[in-house]
Amino acid sequence: MTIDWRYTDERDLGILSVAGYLGPHAVHRFAGAVGWAVARGTGAIILDLSGLRGWSTEGQVAITEAARRLADAGRQLELAAIPADGSLVPTGNCPDVPVHPDLATALSAHNRRPSSPEDDRQA
Repeated sequence: MTIDWRYTDERDLGILSVAGYLGPHAVHRFAGAVGWAVARGTGAIILDLSGLRGWSTEGQVAITEAARRLADAGRQLELAAIPADGSLVPTGNCPDVPVHPDLATALSAHNRRPSSPEDDRQA
C-alpha cells in the first residue's frame, strides 16, 4: 500500500496533501514528495493528512525527518488533521511541529482561507 500526494503553492505557504497509508512501503515516496515541496516553495509547509487512513511507526519517523529537513532549510512543518489513531510521536531532537485539527484551522493560523480549485497553483 502506498500514498498519493499533491502539492499546492500559495505564495509563501505550501500545502502538501497526503492520502492513503503512510507505512514502511510509502516512506520513500513521502520523502520524495517532501523534497518536491522543499524545492518548489518557500515558507512553512502544512502537511494535510485529512486523506490519510493511518500511519505506521516508520511513517511517523518519516514525518519527523521531514520536520528536521525543513528546519535545516529555515522552514517549518505543520500538521493538519492527523489520523485518529494517535498523535505524532517525535523522535530525538525533532523541531516543534504545530498540529492543527484540520486544514481550515491551519490556514487560519496563517491568516489564509481555503482557496478555490481554480486559484491553486499545483505541481
